[in-house]
Amino acid sequence: MKIAVDAMGGDKAPNSVVKGSIDAIKEYGVHIVLVGIEGKIRKELSKYEFNEEKIEIINAEEIITNEDKPVMAIRRKKNSSMVVGLKLLKNSEVDAFISAGNTGALLSGGLFIVGRTKGIDRPALATVYPTSKGVSLLMDVGANADCRPKHLQHFAVMGSIYCQRVLGIDSPSVGLVNIGTEEGKGNELTKESFGLLQGTDINFYGNVEARDIPKGIVDVLVCDGFVGNIILKLTEGLAETIFSLLKKAFMKNSLTKLGALMLKPGLKAFKADLDYREYGGAPLLGVKKPVIKAHGSSDNIAIKNAIKQAKIFSENKVVDIVQSEIHRLEGKDTFGKE
Repeated sequence: MKIAVDAMGGDKAPNSVVKGSIDAIKEYGVHIVLVGIEGKIRKELSKYEFNEEKIEIINAEEIITNEDKPVMAIRRKKNSSMVVGLKLLKNSEVDAFISAGNTGALLSGGLFIVGRTKGIDRPALATVYPTSKGVSLLMDVGANADCRPKHLQHFAVMGSIYCQRVLGIDSPSVGLVNIGTEEGKGNELTKESFGLLQGTDINFYGNVEARDIPKGIVDVLVCDGFVGNIILKLTEGLAETIFSLLKKAFMKNSLTKLGALMLKPGLKAFKADLDYREYGGAPLLGVKKPVIKAHGSSDNIAIKNAIKQAKIFSENKVVDIVQSEIHRLEGKDTFGKE
């Protein structure tokens, strides 16, 4: 298994990317291809002991920053770590590609360099969403602000396959994010999508209201990228606010500090359940090869887990199964019936 990692992507690159990659080869036995400025990568590698046969460096002198315009950056920065890494993936020189860099650029590169899965009009970015029952897969979370019902149907199929093959969930339930649970609720997109999903060969639960998302009542949450991104960022901000308010309350006086000390193990476990680092990254589903978008502030733990995720993604042939299911789906009429 050979996985390419954008060594220059993310707020903590290249040090966290290099450390996470070394941790991954020790734990998962993968072969890592670090793509980026060779001198900087070697400087970081010199700090650690590792099996040198398991790490390869591909030099790429340019960096796509978060300030770069996505499409323009992909077209103009041909020798950037992201573009070079995506080309390695396209040419089957590696099995998967990971980057914590510019999200828009990675989406554009996945589309224009790696290419769409045949039959998929809109690749989608999915993310693992922590719930009271474990996790749900939320998609799309930003790749497509405007969608048609057919796109949401494809998201549902791809999300189901990913949950089965990567997250290990048998017969994952699929919910459509909406403003009410009744079938007739929502705008034209959700109303038409409901009927389409009902007739698709998935375990369709029905509509899911936003307040029920954290309860984990379904395994896959389907929505357009505009709604998904708002859900994701609202949740991140809410979690930060809750922890900040708890810390303020616990530091109020000696008695509350004592209470905080007693509750520390439980609070630590609770925080770990919400820690994005434990879930790796967000897969870009609907492109021809495995692409993972790691969080921009990923540390070595997040990078290591993103590599683990990419390994499972590739080994379980998710892309091939998606292609097969979409081909089968396209052989049916609008409501999935032959």
